[in-house]
Amino acid sequence: MQTAVVVCDSTLHLTWLNAAAEQLLRTSVDRARGQSMEILFLSGDGLVNTLKDALAAQQHLTRRDVSLRVGPTEEDITVDCTATPLTLEAAGEDALLVELSALDRLKRLAREGAWLDVHTANQKVMRGLAHEVKNPLGGLRGAAQLLERQLPDEDLREYTGIIISEADRLGNLVDRMAGPMQPFAPEPLNIHRVTERVRTLLLADSADEVEIIRDYDPSIPDLCGEEPLLIQAVLNLVKNAIEAVDDRGNVILRTRIDRQITIGQVRHRHVLRLDIIDDGPGIDPEIADTIFYPMVTGRAQGTGLGLSISQDIVSRHSGLMEFVSQPGETRFSIYLPFSPPTYPDNGHQS
Repeated sequence: MQTAVVVCDSTLHLTWLNAAAEQLLRTSVDRARGQSMEILFLSGDGLVNTLKDALAAQQHLTRRDVSLRVGPTEEDITVDCTATPLTLEAAGEDALLVELSALDRLKRLAREGAWLDVHTANQKVMRGLAHEVKNPLGGLRGAAQLLERQLPDEDLREYTGIIISEADRLGNLVDRMAGPMQPFAPEPLNIHRVTERVRTLLLADSADEVEIIRDYDPSIPDLCGEEPLLIQAVLNLVKNAIEAVDDRGNVILRTRIDRQITIGQVRHRHVLRLDIIDDGPGIDPEIADTIFYPMVTGRAQGTGLGLSISQDIVSRHSGLMEFVSQPGETRFSIYLPFSPPTYPDNGHQS
């Protein structure tokens, strides 16, 4: 059952919730039992008053587009809420059944589908472009090498050297646009080995004013993937976060287990969620809808390839990448299933 169901007593203290509610509210039934709904529904947009009205009037009430802040991280979600008064005959007292339908989940599924479609189209275009560009680049480089051997003047050879180096640079750029082309060979790995490698690499190059904070769940089991590829995907995201705070802020690496997550057409009981959070100015709303497109960037010196490459790597691992952004907090989240990747046709498998 995907609808979150919560039952509370006549004093609005929780008595029971189902698995979907545990996932939605980022809590467990044992931890939440006995809590006041006012505590459980932080910033509930007047929702608790609606629950009180439903109990007092003993009638069915519905509220739509209600904003809630849930869980230890006070994550913002949007739900439709229906409150139905009950009489618990065994206990001889009134109760309230609360149904919560997460609008964020529906929006996320629609957004995920659009991003996956765009990603697939982008990869086909980029690989076709790579093939068309690299052939003449190879000919250009070879001709420059032959010309260099015939030039008697060392000063003139400097120009052919520029042609060769620029051809190599363009070739590398095309390779990055097309994404990794090697056969995919996943193995068991620990996500914290990936994040620690990225953290070590970037702390060495970052200003002292940047702090990369760990917020790990040490109980997370190994997943199946290619460690070098995941290091590259996370490295791109953390580098973007450091650049967003302009070398003077905080970047958080957070790992958690999420439950009952749908990626593509597959429903997973448990997935790894890796969040990369920065306290920079946020993403420009004008590019938010196209940020995963190749060559789209909010920085003058950026290539616009990092996010596209990261998304490709995550997709190869049967995962999902998404983001939320506002001034003061941008969060990119990578969702990876613990089961081996199952996408049969990603353009990479042997």
